[in-house]
Amino acid sequence: MRDDGLDRAIAAAGGVAELARKIGVSQPSISNGNTLPAQRVMAVEAATGVPRKELRPDLYGEPPLSAQPIDPIDAARAQEYLLLATLLSAAPSRRLLDQLAALSGDATPLGRAHAALAEAAAGAVAAKVEREYFDLFVGLGRGEFLPYASYYLTGFLNERPLSRLRADLAALGIERVASNSEPEDHAAILCEIMAGFAGGRFEASSDAQRTFFEKHIASWMGRLFADIERAENATFYRAVGALGRAFIEIETEAFTFAN
Repeated sequence: MRDDGLDRAIAAAGGVAELARKIGVSQPSISNGNTLPAQRVMAVEAATGVPRKELRPDLYGEPPLSAQPIDPIDAARAQEYLLLATLLSAAPSRRLLDQLAALSGDATPLGRAHAALAEAAAGAVAAKVEREYFDLFVGLGRGEFLPYASYYLTGFLNERPLSRLRADLAALGIERVASNSEPEDHAAILCEIMAGFAGGRFEASSDAQRTFFEKHIASWMGRLFADIERAENATFYRAVGALGRAFIEIETEAFTFAN
């Protein structure tokens, strides 16, 4: 029996096939599961307007009263990671593009990247961005980019970086959703995990978070975003690449100084 949140998303999208199309997955990925995989939550929220706390209340419900308040910097980091996870997991809907167009920037590298993303979103046509996403990350057979740690670090999919990641996730108590067929070393999933650390959804000490970032993200994700930023076929996603590159550079520097 499907979760209520997934049923609401399907109804809001106009059916299973339409929801699958909107978030760029196969129809069986939706129809064969009872629970929405964690890495799809942001994309489905953006595509349907159904809040994440309704899609996966086990992940995004109200925190317990005893929970420690989240530092504003960590809350901002969590939002940045979630934005990148959303944009890497599926093409943005018109609704999300409108929200991105309202972003403001400042003179910092990240602020300039936000301003550039807002400008790109303001001038974007949703159907063209959807096609751009398909060409870059899906393709007929494969897209221009394979946003997986294994591929970037070894040149092949499902290699040792993925097995090491799975071992570390198990040690942290982070379980894979059974209905999810996407390897955990996808950049969107890793960004969502980092958002969970920063936002307090996943329990991990600051040392554990730094180790996770250095082992599974710092070694390759900045290169992925830089490659997207330079891609000839990227228009909207060139701004996404610039944002991701700037943010990963900031995170790398912050974790280095925290040693």
